[in-house]
Amino acid sequence: MGGYAVLKGTSYTLAATPDMVLYNGTTQTTERTVNPESEYLKAVPSHLRSYEDIVEYLPNQVYIGNRRPEELSETEFPWYDKKCGGTREGKYGEIMPQDEFFGLIQICDVFDLVKLEKTFAEEVEKKLAAHELIGAQRAAILNKNADTTEEELAALVEEEHAEPLYNGGKLVGAVKRAHDIDVNLSAHVMLENLVTKASSVLSLMHLVKNTGIDPSEIEYVIDCCEEACGDMNQRGGGNFAKAAAEVAGLTNATGSDVRGFCAGPSHALLNAASLVKAGTFKTVAVTAGGCTAKLGMNGKDHVKKEMPILEDAIAGFAVLITADDGVSPMIRTDITGRHTVGTGSSPQAVIGSLVTDPIDAAGLKLTDVDKFSPEMQNPDITKPAGAGDVPEANYKMIAALGVKRGDIERKDIPEFVKKHGMTGWAPTQGHIPSGVPYLGFAREDMLEGKIRRAMIIGKGSLFLGRMTNLFDGVSFIVEANDGSGSGDTSGVDEERIKELIADAMRSFAEDLLEK
Repeated sequence: MGGYAVLKGTSYTLAATPDMVLYNGTTQTTERTVNPESEYLKAVPSHLRSYEDIVEYLPNQVYIGNRRPEELSETEFPWYDKKCGGTREGKYGEIMPQDEFFGLIQICDVFDLVKLEKTFAEEVEKKLAAHELIGAQRAAILNKNADTTEEELAALVEEEHAEPLYNGGKLVGAVKRAHDIDVNLSAHVMLENLVTKASSVLSLMHLVKNTGIDPSEIEYVIDCCEEACGDMNQRGGGNFAKAAAEVAGLTNATGSDVRGFCAGPSHALLNAASLVKAGTFKTVAVTAGGCTAKLGMNGKDHVKKEMPILEDAIAGFAVLITADDGVSPMIRTDITGRHTVGTGSSPQAVIGSLVTDPIDAAGLKLTDVDKFSPEMQNPDITKPAGAGDVPEANYKMIAALGVKRGDIERKDIPEFVKKHGMTGWAPTQGHIPSGVPYLGFAREDMLEGKIRRAMIIGKGSLFLGRMTNLFDGVSFIVEANDGSGSGDTSGVDEERIKELIADAMRSFAEDLLEK
């Protein structure tokens, strides 16, 4: 068998959903329940961005690969008041408009729960038919709305507990409940799960395009979002992975879901890399869709500071892990960090278990890792909410441990943070910013010889499930491929080994001739 599993490609997608901020984000829906006449709710519509503004927002352009992370630190902060240009299509994915995303949600609905107003559906069908990855065959599903009127949608919402879909403030669709009494199949949950599925499907389709792989070659899919699907008898039974693979056309794939709150993607990627290295599967896709609940999560703080509400897009990503091809960056499953039951929850203990412990075990120094990718939240979102610059806080803690270990001098902390860290750009949707946004750039930089190693760090807060107060996290090293199939670049290289074998054979032959 060859060497380590490799990072074959990535995709990153966004769906602009400004109306969903008001009607589906938890901060807003909770406010509507507690205080329906809230001044905040009245202010929200005037703080929602247009599709064009969402596209021209620098962190979003970085997310889909049109701009580099370095450009964030080179651009005057804050960024929300500056248009950077940019396009819908990116190197890694796209920013899909809200109306088309509603159409994709219906394409992903196999239980006839989604209804779209007929005129709206006709217009969206044309757009999706022209989409290079969706096409006329999938878009034809929207024909089922030929008789759906706005009055019918209003009746579903008002009388049948359906969840409304608004576009530009106008009711254009509804998602029905899947069961009369099962809260796990309520309209709210079904919409949440269909949004997650649709954004995962979009990312998987872009992954196939970006890597050029035949969809039939993907054997296993791992979903690592933060949602759960099931009914009253098995609330989180799954399976998002196989459901998304079906719509994305991955006909030879099976799959399962991995959950770990924000650390889920790192757990999933380690699972995928291990499955490939073990030879169980040759090709595994890791994917995750976004989360409606976190739309406008920090909206109150943004409105209070007279800002637009920046959490207005559903994010998704997908990563392709394959057997060693001798070129793509390797997932070093032998250099992994893990937060154990006994680790503790202090910042020093957490960073120690995830960063310095695995580096020590590999005989490396902190400075041997070119880039660290922890929680890559966009500070444009988190700073106004009082959460500070999350990536920067992580880097300062890593640097502080570096000083304690003797890897760097105290005076070199700012330079270490600048050289080995990055400014965050990812949407604050829990699992989305957790290490994985950098994988696309890391692969690119390694192939171009700009960096050798990157560490992906996933961290999660398990107390949210009320099952434990423990913290969680795993990490791993991604390393440039040396072509040897071993991943061990510390010893002699492949050519030298061949030379040694040839010399030994030559000596053996000479000994035989002398006898």
